[in-house]
Amino acid sequence: MIDQEIDIRSEETTWARAAQAGDQLAFTNLIERYERAVFNLCYRMLGSHNEAEDAAQEAFLRAYRAIKRYDPERRFSTWVLSIASNYCIDQFRKRRLFTLSLDEMPYLDIAEHGPGPEGRLIHAELEAEIQAVLCELGDLDRATVILRYWYELSYDEIGEALDLTNSAVKSRLHRARRALAEAWETRTEMPAPLGRTVYGPQTV
Repeated sequence: MIDQEIDIRSEETTWARAAQAGDQLAFTNLIERYERAVFNLCYRMLGSHNEAEDAAQEAFLRAYRAIKRYDPERRFSTWVLSIASNYCIDQFRKRRLFTLSLDEMPYLDIAEHGPGPEGRLIHAELEAEIQAVLCELGDLDRATVILRYWYELSYDEIGEALDLTNSAVKSRLHRARRALAEAWETRTEMPAPLGRTVYGPQTV
């Protein structure tokens, strides 16, 4: 597993350096590797499938424009997720009042050989509850929780992505976890889902 991660990082670095030299195919390879992860982050942040698609496209466009400023010693996934999360925060702040219609919630990446109809319904209902609870958090708190628990970024990586100190990241996570637990208790009797739920690549 460690060797595989090293190979992925090496390949990612090769693509990033080639993209910096103007190789569009190399940048396309990076998009294909991380488009699912970026979309899922945007969806968690914005709560809308259409808005998430637009935000993901904008994030990659911004990454492409800024590729020459990218440091290949840094994980590309962390860099592009930070661009996506900050763009979503900007969008969230622009609209100020955020409402989420559960009727618009899509089924999220259920495997072809996954659970039957009843299992799919339960899965979709759980996703809707999780998304609704996440939407009760402030923009930065939500981004912090998503980057930590869905993408397992370190405190330092989250701080770098969101321009927060290490202590601020820990403080926001502590406050957000308490708020999530309280919000979850008011919605369901099931334990609060603070573990990792990943629908994107496992390498992120």
